[in-house]
Amino acid sequence: MSEEKLGFVGKQVKDIYGTYIGRAVGIITENDGEIEAVGVDCGSAGLKQLPYEQLVIQGEYVFFIPRWRLDAQRLLRQKSLTLKRIKALQDILSENDSMKEDAELVYIKYEKKLHELDETGKQVNDKLNARLAELDSEAKNIKAVLFDAKLQFRSNEMKEETYQQVKVQTDELIEHINNERAEISNVKEKLTTQTLENIITTTSSSSADATPPTKEEEEEKPAEQEPGQPAEVVSVVQVSAASSEEKEEKGNDAPVSSNDGVEHSETNWLNQVITK
Repeated sequence: MSEEKLGFVGKQVKDIYGTYIGRAVGIITENDGEIEAVGVDCGSAGLKQLPYEQLVIQGEYVFFIPRWRLDAQRLLRQKSLTLKRIKALQDILSENDSMKEDAELVYIKYEKKLHELDETGKQVNDKLNARLAELDSEAKNIKAVLFDAKLQFRSNEMKEETYQQVKVQTDELIEHINNERAEISNVKEKLTTQTLENIITTTSSSSADATPPTKEEEEEKPAEQEPGQPAEVVSVVQVSAASSEEKEEKGNDAPVSSNDGVEHSETNWLNQVITK
């Protein structure tokens, strides 16, 4: 077993949003010597076994990728590919009658696959809704702690310095929750809009964009967008689930990436923009 894989032991474990989970104290292996899970001391919550495929080492920390994210990203990739192939088959059927019989057989195969993915999508969506409910409950508990601290401060039972420390810590936890909520909402929206109709519309739009502009359109361009007009910026935490799939094949050596919107000192590795 490589030293890199043994590097889990002794490191602090956090989720990809920065929330502390515990400290890795050991590894659990399969009969063939491959790592199955990592034992994490979670304090009063006891020793938990976190699946190896959901963990990645980065610097002095081990980061935990939630299962819902791996499942959702895998589903999005599979469904996107299936929809593109169905669209390609429809194009073949409309262009080449000599291949119609062969294409129809393949088309039936991918339609069945799409139906299976739709059923999986319903299960994933249920998991996302359940996770949102958990986050709402966690947020209420955190806000209750902050409110109680404020009450103690106003009644002169707590120093202002202590209250400010409580506020900083609880604000950070709320930020982590909001980051996860934003990503879940983003995934749910993608699952909703990922349809064959949208694939066709996107393809048509791309073809239209490739058409050279007319002289009238060229003359109107300056009036459509004034210089200095700010562009819309959207910042959402995104960590590539592909890294965990690569770990299954390559041995957990692949790093995880993120959008530029989050700048926690512990998670500086989450700075690369991933292709969605």
